[in-house]
Amino acid sequence: MPSAVGHSIMGWRSPIPPVSSNDSSNKPSAVHDEATHTKASRWKTSRAEDGDTAMAIFSVPDELHQPTSPEEAKKLERRIDYMILPYLAVCYAFFYIDKTTLSYAAIFNIREDLHLTGVDYNWLSSIFYFGFLVWAFPTNLLMQRLPIGRYLGFNIFMWGFFLMLQAACNSFATLATLRALGGAAEACSDPSFMLITSMWYTRRQQPVRIGIWYTANGLGIAGGGLLGYAIGNIKGALPSWKYEFLIIGALCSAWGIVMFIMLPDSPVTAKLLTPRERRMAVERLRENQTGVENKHLKGYQVREAFMDYKLYLFFILGVVGNVPNGGISNFGTIIIKGFGFSTLVTTLMQVPYGIFISICILVCVFLNDRFKNRRCLFIIIFLIPNICGAFSLRFTPIDQRVGRLISYYLTGPYNAAFVLILSLQTANTAGHTKKVVTNAVLFLGYCTGNIVGPFFYKTSQQPTYSLGIWSMIVSHLMEVVVILTLWVLLARENKRRDRVQGEKDGGLEGRDLDVTAFSDMTDRENLKYVRSPCYRGWALLL
Repeated sequence: MPSAVGHSIMGWRSPIPPVSSNDSSNKPSAVHDEATHTKASRWKTSRAEDGDTAMAIFSVPDELHQPTSPEEAKKLERRIDYMILPYLAVCYAFFYIDKTTLSYAAIFNIREDLHLTGVDYNWLSSIFYFGFLVWAFPTNLLMQRLPIGRYLGFNIFMWGFFLMLQAACNSFATLATLRALGGAAEACSDPSFMLITSMWYTRRQQPVRIGIWYTANGLGIAGGGLLGYAIGNIKGALPSWKYEFLIIGALCSAWGIVMFIMLPDSPVTAKLLTPRERRMAVERLRENQTGVENKHLKGYQVREAFMDYKLYLFFILGVVGNVPNGGISNFGTIIIKGFGFSTLVTTLMQVPYGIFISICILVCVFLNDRFKNRRCLFIIIFLIPNICGAFSLRFTPIDQRVGRLISYYLTGPYNAAFVLILSLQTANTAGHTKKVVTNAVLFLGYCTGNIVGPFFYKTSQQPTYSLGIWSMIVSHLMEVVVILTLWVLLARENKRRDRVQGEKDGGLEGRDLDVTAFSDMTDRENLKYVRSPCYRGWALLL
């Protein structure tokens, strides 16, 4: 491969001199001539010299296509799974256990001990997400600038620390303050998990891997139920709700230290991989056309993100997908206790609910993988049980305890749908700054939904919470409408890109993915970027 071609691929000269991203003497690569002749020409293009961090590990262009045997590739994939997924999965289990600590504290009499009245408990449920909301954009920008593994580990440690301090609270004000700080510490969690997944896995692999670590959400519900039962049986000097905060907070902080030390920051710097394995890990992402990461904040990509319809649709999905979550995660145990179960039995009733959620997530992501990423279709399929369960929970007579419990369990598969929404976002956004901004906006919607959700659960309607159940029904129906809209728009865009690219020399089969793979171009700049193939599943819906 001639060196000139190597330069156009990665913005290199050989040997590689470190090039400042603001050096005006370096002209943009010819990579972008193609983009300027398209509909995307109104967007400023990325300069090759300010491309992805992946460029650093290729000393010569020929290293980009080193031959790899299937056995070697499979071994690397397994190694990456072991390096990444266990840390994310355990961490995500703690995330959900943390979200339900207040719910367990409620049945362990925290409301009575702290004299919480009226909507105090609703505010405590929501104020966690106010902290999340305020810190969402700053933490996403810090994630781009700092080593993401260490930054995530530090935040998890602080989040556990704030949780432990809640055991010392003696008033609404002190508990609310610490919950807001805990929310700020957790603001990096889901966005960082999505960025980590996108920098280690291909677009085809991302839904399954997101599903695997998100499955720990259900395991967290089940584990939280078992922990709640064990903590409820502690006969100590402190109220049970204080032990809930102390024990779970200590476990979270300990895991934060483990992640700070063990979780690699990116394929480019992973110490557990050999130089060749790092190059292989990056090379397999070439087809993504989204790169690994870029440490420079690019203003034009921020602007482009806010001019892209996807950002607003993902925000809406974040809201309507989490209004039900905000209610169930904080009022689920209260709803179950209202069926007539004792406090300790109520904690155990969460175990099958969590296991059911985990099974739904795994079934969803593996079916999606089996049918080659029909994400939009499977999102809708896995929302149907939630809609049915919510309707049943609303209209099943209160004396039908078993029927109402089954209806409650049917509200769980929305977690599987949300997994595919997350993977839909990562697969359809390119340009590292644009990904960070879109991530942040999606989780602004996530926070908004979780803030609003608890206020539909009025104390006067306990334990049936009719308004809260209606909020679930309406939110999921709106979610279906937004997914259908996104499906149509992405299908139209894919067809347009295929048509434009097909008119060029070489057609669709002649696309050179090397030219743009690691240049940190956005999905609008890069005509070779193909959005998630939702449209291929469109006929299945019809």
